[in-house]
Amino acid sequence: MPRASLGGVTSAFARIQRQARSVLANLREQIRAKESELSRLKQEEARLSSLLGGSREAAPAPEAGRVGKGRINWRNVLKQMPKQFTASDVRKVRGLKDKRPSEIFAAITRWIDAGLAKRKSRGIYERS
Repeated sequence: MPRASLGGVTSAFARIQRQARSVLANLREQIRAKESELSRLKQEEARLSSLLGGSREAAPAPEAGRVGKGRINWRNVLKQMPKQFTASDVRKVRGLKDKRPSEIFAAITRWIDAGLAKRKSRGIYERS
């Protein structure tokens, strides 16, 4: 049986829910727009910085292998590695200092499985 006996409480609650959903959707759209603008400004800052010879006095460098807040783009990390590298070279990349060894070796294993790197000898790897 519908809750009409509550004197329209359900419909009032449904209206409030609809309004809340609408406000939340608008807020999410505004956040996406601001993040897009921030990304564009960061790209422009990087471009201007490179014109000045790579000087980064005004702004701190973004973490090299990161995408968004906490995710690490391991392919970008691999691109920063020398032709031959070790796990300690991977750890030297900005933002990876505090990573557990298991996470570092899992990334190296994924690179090997994907054919992006080869194991030369114990602890020494080579980019493909």
